Amino acid sequence: MNESVDVSTPVRAIIADDHPLVLLAVENLMTGFANMHIVGRASDSTELFAEADRVECDLAVVDLYMPGSVDADAIGMLRQFRKRYPKVALVVLTMETSPEALERLISLGVDAVMSKRDRIDLIHVAIVTALARERYVGPAVRAVLADATVARRLEFVRELLSPRELEVLKQYASGIGVTEIASRLGRSVKTISAQKCKAMRKLALHSDSELFKFAAEYGLLPDDMPKHRR
Repeated sequence: MNESVDVSTPVRAIIADDHPLVLLAVENLMTGFANMHIVGRASDSTELFAEADRVECDLAVVDLYMPGSVDADAIGMLRQFRKRYPKVALVVLTMETSPEALERLISLGVDAVMSKRDRIDLIHVAIVTALARERYVGPAVRAVLADATVARRLEFVRELLSPRELEVLKQYASGIGVTEIASRLGRSVKTISAQKCKAMRKLALHSDSELFKFAAEYGLLPDDMPKHRR
């Protein structure tokens, strides 16, 4: 297979999933794609490697977690597949929601990662992108990774600031003035102002505009805050 597949020529694909209904649904969808030929089917990792050895293929659409004797670890199985068949475009479907596991998966260099929670027709987008040797990450996976990034950023802020400084910063970033914050928290305006300034120094923020931008990027704003305030 060339580095990029000519879409005018038949694309030979193997599909693998241990759930028969999922396998059937993916096959029915893919057979409707132009120039797509399903040349192999597998219900576990052992069958997947056997099919990849048996037929010439350009594409593999693979479930992340399948039984089989090739490798007990799903990531290890895909690493081995990528090593043995480097020219095969690899699209991975999964129900995985752990950001750590998804990051490990993407780091393998697979061409596309898509959640089974996404619309099934997005498989076509994933396949076309993978065949072009470009990276595709589906909407649900992107959302998991984005949420994890915000959570990690927020944890970093929590480690850097005291609980009181963090509370002041969050309230100020959400649009509440220093005087009102002081009234809400039962502290003096001077104390609140000092805690705000100290927090900004710790975070190397030099202006309120930098503070508001930082708060949006690091998950310090309430979820129900209007978008124009963000």
